[in-house]
Amino acid sequence: MTEQNNKTYLIGFILALSAGLIWSFGAPTVRYMVDAQVYQWHYLFYRGIVVATILLIYLLYNEGISFYHNFNRVGSSGLLGGVGLAAAFIFFIFGMTYTSAATTLFMIGTQPLFAGLFAYIFLKEKVGITTAIACFVSLFGIFLMAYNDWYAGTFLGWVFGLFCSIGFAIFATTLRWQPNTPKFTTIIIAGITCSLFSIIMIVLFSDSYSMPIQNIFLSMFHGTLVGTGLILLSLGARYLPAAEFMLLSLTEVVGGVIWCWIPLFGVNEVPSNITLMGGLIIIIAISFYAIGSSKKSTPPTL
Repeated sequence: MTEQNNKTYLIGFILALSAGLIWSFGAPTVRYMVDAQVYQWHYLFYRGIVVATILLIYLLYNEGISFYHNFNRVGSSGLLGGVGLAAAFIFFIFGMTYTSAATTLFMIGTQPLFAGLFAYIFLKEKVGITTAIACFVSLFGIFLMAYNDWYAGTFLGWVFGLFCSIGFAIFATTLRWQPNTPKFTTIIIAGITCSLFSIIMIVLFSDSYSMPIQNIFLSMFHGTLVGTGLILLSLGARYLPAAEFMLLSLTEVVGGVIWCWIPLFGVNEVPSNITLMGGLIIIIAISFYAIGSSKKSTPPTL
């Protein structure tokens, strides 16, 4: 690998790893919600608006007022990616409010496998042996982390986590489907879609159009975390194949469980020894990928 390719791979590695770390603070943020199962749609409405706003500001800073031309170039890949990401937004919140953080994060952790599968089927993108091994090792580790919650019968939360994983994998794959698709505009579409759908659900099924001020601030903070992480992940997508940069974002799983556990954040969702073992396995898998990626003979996609 040339010096330039090493540099671009390192950039992609850092961006994807940072995105996962930032997202990991989303789990304890949701845990501070008041009456969480009552205000999911209200929370999603505010969070979607914040995500879209952050991306609009970012595009305005980067491209000036002419950024609105990007909406004319979104195309089918951008629309599909936006819908997939909006679904991931929604199912994450429902997963977190219906079951433990470990169970939800376990299912979300399968997203590299779905991303690799979709990229292989639809984009004919090869998945290297190093990435494949790391994916399956990390899957085993995540299973261990969620084991204690699995037998408790929280199947609905498990399903929400699965759908979140699939939605995120769709978004990750569409980032590479059409290279000229404006990626950040796709995220704006996701935020708007999430908010519009939430309004519909609030009108149809909610008894109140408002929620506690604490939840409003939490949703806005969470939206900031999500928007920032998505910017970093989208930037990293140009340097790493879909399965690989999604694998690095698994730091969200490890970090999310840790932040919900340590007393510093006051959540105190104590994981078992098996959960800690699973986290260690994931860290080993990510380290294995990092070592393997430095030995690649083919350049990253720019």
